[in-house]
Amino acid sequence: MFDLSQGILSLQAYLLLAAFLFCIGVWGLINSRNAVRVLMSIELMLNAVNLNLMAFSSYLDGNLIRGQVFAVFVITVAAAEAAVGLAILLSLYRNRVTVDMEQFNLLRW
Repeated sequence: MFDLSQGILSLQAYLLLAAFLFCIGVWGLINSRNAVRVLMSIELMLNAVNLNLMAFSSYLDGNLIRGQVFAVFVITVAAAEAAVGLAILLSLYRNRVTVDMEQFNLLRW
């Protein structure tokens, strides 16, 4: 396992990778018209946050596992979000026969 305190990979490398993943997720969230891609972009952003939590935990805590515990909570919330989001998408697909975000106006008056 990579230990940041021994300098195998620096903290900056992990942070740059996480920032890159987060930016890809934001770009996918803004530019995507497909609802499944929107959910995937949100998951990518949450994984970038998990990477930050793990990197800072390894760099700052050493033997403590605070960042790993928070990452497990984020993964749990992301799994629940994906399940609820996909259930909503299936319901909308049955009613509208599309997953295009432009066509979802059910909550408008």
